[in-house]
Amino acid sequence: MVIIQELRQRARLIALPVVAACFVAYFLYHAVQGDRGIIAWIVLSQQIRDAEATLADIAAERRVLERRVELLRPESLDPDLLEERARAVLNFARPNELIILLDDDTSP
Repeated sequence: MVIIQELRQRARLIALPVVAACFVAYFLYHAVQGDRGIIAWIVLSQQIRDAEATLADIAAERRVLERRVELLRPESLDPDLLEERARAVLNFARPNELIILLDDDTSP
């Protein structure tokens, strides 16, 4: 009987710290591994950096295209660009020109 009372008394003393340690371990695990944990935050940060790099590339390409479109507007028409586009669209070439066809895979 004394042994059982001693075990119950020690179990009461140990139970609260064990339960508290389990709660702390649970929340620490989810703080690191959870959907909004540290690892998820690192992955999202990398995805944001990749998206910003892609955005910068696309913005640069857009500026180039906008510049070319600006050169084709009637207010600032560039004759050389107009001739280049007309040749590309109409497949026009002069008799003394040499045409070299490239595959899409080998184009620069």
